[in-house]
Amino acid sequence: MFSTIGYWICVPFAWLVKIFYELTNSYGVAIILFTLVIKLIMLPFQMKSKKSMMRMSRLSGKMKEIQTKYANNQMKMNEEMQKLYAEEGVNPMSGCLWSFLPFPILIALYSIIRQPITHFMMLSKDVVESLVQAATTAGINMSNIVMLDKTTGAAIVKDGLTQLQPYGQINLVKALSDAPELTSGIEGWFDVNYNFIGLDLAATPWEAVIGFAFTWAIIGLILIPILAGGSQMLMTKVTMKQQPQEGPAAGSTKMMMWMMPLFSVYIAFMMPAALGVYWIAQSVFSLIQELLMGKFFKEKMDAEEEARVNAIEADRKKRQEEGKRRQEEQRNLVVQKQTLKEKRKAAQDAKSAKKKNSTSEAGRVGDRPYARGRSFKADRYDDSTN
Repeated sequence: MFSTIGYWICVPFAWLVKIFYELTNSYGVAIILFTLVIKLIMLPFQMKSKKSMMRMSRLSGKMKEIQTKYANNQMKMNEEMQKLYAEEGVNPMSGCLWSFLPFPILIALYSIIRQPITHFMMLSKDVVESLVQAATTAGINMSNIVMLDKTTGAAIVKDGLTQLQPYGQINLVKALSDAPELTSGIEGWFDVNYNFIGLDLAATPWEAVIGFAFTWAIIGLILIPILAGGSQMLMTKVTMKQQPQEGPAAGSTKMMMWMMPLFSVYIAFMMPAALGVYWIAQSVFSLIQELLMGKFFKEKMDAEEEARVNAIEADRKKRQEEGKRRQEEQRNLVVQKQTLKEKRKAAQDAKSAKKKNSTSEAGRVGDRPYARGRSFKADRYDDSTN
């Protein structure tokens, strides 16, 4: 089941490599163009990941403050961290997924390179079996193609199919390139030329180390893993420089800086040189991508930060103006209230004075201001009237 799933995963990649091989008639150039197209397809997702990672890098100061503040409360620290991520719109895991993306592509490409008949030309296993039988009948040396029983020396057959060595299909394709009459009637067959700038991309660099000789064909193969590791390390250093890490993350990043290049060197030495070409191209394209995206997002984030600061400053000034306006309105209101109060007091004073004049003077008799009334008679108690 898994082999079937793996086969169908390889189909789109094989289709791409086949198109570029037919256009260029160069296996190495086809691999490089294949890598470029894959990078372009994944570019939108990697841009999103890069942006999130750069935002994470810029949050390192705030993250450190939270870690210091809640050093004794892990739950509260995690809660505040998640709150910070949500406010800033970042995902701390977004960069991890895309960093592992080259590996499944590497595995699919390895299958395409290792099994050119079934995974590159997309021919059936029955065709492979018929070609093995035809090559055996034609007297072609099959020692590096089929698996042989150590006791009898005969080819090992399982479920009616001759078992091939790990790179049996590659060696079979090479052998059949010298016997075109054996493949002339097979639909979909084409000779694969693994030569690239004088190097055999189907060979493994470790074989070149074992059979070392001062020839370009050998030295060039050995240089491929070295260039793969060097380009990977350079790309990792550029990434670390653009996204500096602090604390435990810095240690893990530094460890990855050494592990990934060493891993790529190992892979490139032990597998066909075509995979090393892919790894070099992938690292070089990733390096260019990192530089361009780093510059682009730095300028964009600087502009966003400037706009945010300007917005905060504008909001602060607006609130200050609003506060001043409210204070002025409050002062005016107080003045108006005081003026109104004074007017009322003046009116009351005037009214009191008027009332005082109208009652105390008109009704005064001696020291009694309200002695007079409507029935007042000045001579009421005058004795002379009697």
